[in-house]
Amino acid sequence: MQPLIDLTRARRFPYLRQDIAASLVVFLVALPLCVGVAVASGVPAELGLVTGVVGGIVTGLMRGSSLQVSGPAAGLTVLVFEAVREFGLPVLGVLVLATGVLQLLLGALKLGRWFRAISVSVVEGMLAGIGLVLIAGQIYSLTGSRAPASGLRKLAGLPWALADAATSPRALASLALGAGTVAVLMAWRCVPRRVRSVPGPLAAVGLATLVAAVSGLPVATVEVRGLLGAIQPPSLGALGESAGVGLFGTVVAFTLIASAESLFSAAAVDRMHDGPRTEYDRELMAQGAGNTVCGLLGALPMTAVIVRSAANVHAGARTRASRVLHGVWLLLFAALLPSALAYLPVPALAGVLVYSGAKLIPVREIAALWREYRGEALILVVTAVSIVTVGMFEGVLIGLALSVVKTAWQASHIKLEVVDKGAGPVRAYLSGNATFLRLPKILDSLEALPRDRPVRLDLSGLHHLDHAVRRALVDWAQRHSGDGTEPVRLTPGR
Repeated sequence: MQPLIDLTRARRFPYLRQDIAASLVVFLVALPLCVGVAVASGVPAELGLVTGVVGGIVTGLMRGSSLQVSGPAAGLTVLVFEAVREFGLPVLGVLVLATGVLQLLLGALKLGRWFRAISVSVVEGMLAGIGLVLIAGQIYSLTGSRAPASGLRKLAGLPWALADAATSPRALASLALGAGTVAVLMAWRCVPRRVRSVPGPLAAVGLATLVAAVSGLPVATVEVRGLLGAIQPPSLGALGESAGVGLFGTVVAFTLIASAESLFSAAAVDRMHDGPRTEYDRELMAQGAGNTVCGLLGALPMTAVIVRSAANVHAGARTRASRVLHGVWLLLFAALLPSALAYLPVPALAGVLVYSGAKLIPVREIAALWREYRGEALILVVTAVSIVTVGMFEGVLIGLALSVVKTAWQASHIKLEVVDKGAGPVRAYLSGNATFLRLPKILDSLEALPRDRPVRLDLSGLHHLDHAVRRALVDWAQRHSGDGTEPVRLTPGR
């Protein structure tokens, strides 16, 4: 009887052994990141674990991207911190709940695939700006000082924060522990393969915890409130007090960033394996369902996380079971060992996020874009700088606007060919797309034509002629014909 049961189980779950092994690896990668993102977001550490559990179990069970893993992400840390500071922790659940419902609606309307139409330069610029602000904010955590509110002030105040830390033994100890954590993460790829079976973030935080405990370094550790005590369901009363344009803008920013990051991550994960491809609308609905549950629990927003997803694929995962099991392991840890969080040094978690923030800045991609597509490189840089100087939502809108303008400019390519044989009429041929963006160039070229000779303007080569250009051409023809020469003859387009 036992062999028959084992055979049936093998048929139903043919990759169970590989998925269990992969889920343990993803759990070990996710644990320090969940806690670190929560602490950096200004919320209880347990809420990061709650989001990780929901991302594993709820989103993991749904169809979409089979091997992608979701949870709290460094890419939303800055926005969550600003939202909690502006609206308060009780309203966070409402924001995340509204984000989830909006994602569900977008998925139901089959708009998930359209997120792939967002310029990659805008998304990478968005992540680069987030990375810069995240790094700056976490350096303040490394020194044990309070970070300014805006991204620009964070960057501008770094020299003074580091100078103050140099005069404080406690700040120096905290900074050294965080720097050591970053050093371990950077060097982890160089250690022997057997040692690398332990995930880098877990090893770095574990070593930092051991050093802090043995040496008695005076560094801050994570505050523990208990899982049930940290959960704060959304407060509709708090929503009524703070509802406004700012709240709506934050929900839109949450939705845009979480959805775009998740779907771009799904495309990247698809390139890592040969299994089923992502169904983008279903994946967007899975993210929406996860964020809806996170909102009801008052937890952090979730998104697909490329670090965990890559770890899942590289660990040999074959089905959705691996990401669901990783959520189960997180739940068991949060339920049975929450007091273990109190031993984690805050500088070590800040070091992990400094490293994660640095990986969000696509230095190599910027260099490659500058060589081949300078317009895209400019959009990336402007988006990142705008996020740092103005704000998250405004920076993304600036990047999207630049992307649209660039596309419109490129689409309005036009060519003017002038044939002048020295005698007789001058013939001018316009071809391409004549839009108002190219109107100054068109008029400059036409007004340079001889005024004492008849002109034949052929528009048959135009694919598009907008109203502004048509009106300008008619006005130019009237002015040119008014100089005593033969009237301009226009050959209309198709």
